[in-house]
Amino acid sequence: MAYPFRVTDATLDVIQTLLSGDEELYGLKIAKATGRPSGSVVPILMRLEGCGWVLSEWEQAPEARGPRRRFYRIHPDHLSEARTLVAERRQHTTSPSSYGRFRPGFEGGR
Repeated sequence: MAYPFRVTDATLDVIQTLLSGDEELYGLKIAKATGRPSGSVVPILMRLEGCGWVLSEWEQAPEARGPRRRFYRIHPDHLSEARTLVAERRQHTTSPSSYGRFRPGFEGGR
């Protein structure tokens, strides 16, 4: 199947995290969950949002802790496709890095 974005291990990690069921996923939380830098995760989120796969909205009532967060979720019209994409690509991948646990160049994972 052709997708409107490049499917990389990092993209799969982000999509898999968005499918986790967590209702409050924002950029830094997604980056931490995937084990990838926010400088990689945010552009992926922007691309996925640009092609309609991801929806985002600003936090409504920010606490005194800092700036408002932007929450992300898979668009309901693409949930099935996203699940299929992750399942198919993860089934064919045996590299631990594809699961966000280990990153090339780092020994011992997180």
